Order: sequence, then structure tokens, then C-alpha cells
Amino acid sequence: MDITFLQNTLAALLRGLPLTLNLALLSLLGGGILALLLNLLRQHRLGSYVTRFYVWVFRGTPLLIQIFMIYYGLGSLPAVRESVLWPLLRDPYWCGLIALVLNDAAYTSEILRGGLNAVSVQSLEAAKVSGMSRFTTLRRITLPLAVRQALPAYSNEIISMIKSTSLVSTISLMEMTGIADSIVSETFRALEVFISAAIIYLLLTVLVSKAVALLERRLSPYHVGARP
Repeated sequence: MDITFLQNTLAALLRGLPLTLNLALLSLLGGGILALLLNLLRQHRLGSYVTRFYVWVFRGTPLLIQIFMIYYGLGSLPAVRESVLWPLLRDPYWCGLIALVLNDAAYTSEILRGGLNAVSVQSLEAAKVSGMSRFTTLRRITLPLAVRQALPAYSNEIISMIKSTSLVSTISLMEMTGIADSIVSETFRALEVFISAAIIYLLLTVLVSKAVALLERRLSPYHVGARP
């Protein structure tokens, strides 16, 4: 095995790491905000139907198809090309990010819904008796408890989104997988290149798992004041 080639490949792949992290972080942030709005929408009967349809569509179709629909599909519509959104929708970065956000929101909304359902009625009643408004109860009681309950499942979603960023290479974005594809097309050494990419993704998932486990431990009432 050519060590020099592996070193050069790793260095080249790491140049795509900022874009990978950028897409992952922004998709998780945007998806989280949209997921919260979807759960608020569930409080109304009509909104519940809309939310369930949204989740059904985006969880039931492949992310790759969603990326193609936004990048290639919307661009084929004359109304879109003549709209003010065209400068965004013709850019592969924004199309990829929009697809990731919409997909993440569908999964995160279900994770958050499970966390919200786990908040005890007693906690909400105690907040009401203490005179908290609905917004204050949501901010200080409901969301913190829901996030704590949903954190183990959400860690899987974080890891999934990091890996899902590799799909945007299909619309010419040069994140780590896109760079790996270009190196393979030039050198025809697919095994070494993709092993190098896999190592970086594995290290990222390990770091995320450790960080979430640490956060979960700090938020757990059973570990407060416990010795590490």
C-alpha cells in the first residue's frame, strides 16, 4: 500500500471537511427549527393532517430523490426559472442544503414528538400552578425535558445527517465524497480513496457519539454531582 498516496488522499479529502460540516450543521439547525414548528402545528386538527402528510412524504422517499427533485425537477419549471427564487435554486449548494433541511425536519419532528409526549402531566400542572405562561412553560419546562428524553434518538439523526451529506456530491458539490469521486476518476484507485473517506466519516461519528453521551450524562438528574 502506497503510504504517500494515502497521506495525499487524506489531505485532499480533509479540504472537503468544512463543506461537509457546514451542510451537516446547517441542515440540523434548520431541520430542528422546522421540526419544532411542525410539532406546534400538530396542536391544531388541520395542522396535524398537514404535518403527518409532510412526515410521510419525506420519510417515505429516498433523500437522493428529494435532492434530484429540488435541483433538477424545480429547475425544469419555467415558473421557477422566472421567479425570485431562481438564483438560489440554480445553485447546487442551496438545493442540497434545502433538501437536507426538509428531510431532517421530518425525522427530527418525530423524535421531538416522542420527547414531548414523554413530558409528564405533573410537570405541566406544576408550571401552571406556579403562574408560568404557556410560552414560559414551553421554554423552561417542556422543551428542556423533551430534549433530554429525545437526545439518545437524536444522536442517531445527527450521525445520519453527517453521512447523508455525501449524497450532495451527485449534484457536483465537492464535499469529501465529491473529492473522493474526483480522485478515483483520476487515479482509478478506488479502494484506498474510499477507505480514507470511510475513516474520516467513522472518526466524525465517534466524536458525535462521545459528545452526545457526555451531554446526556450532564443533563441526566441521576448523574448530577456524581463522580466521573
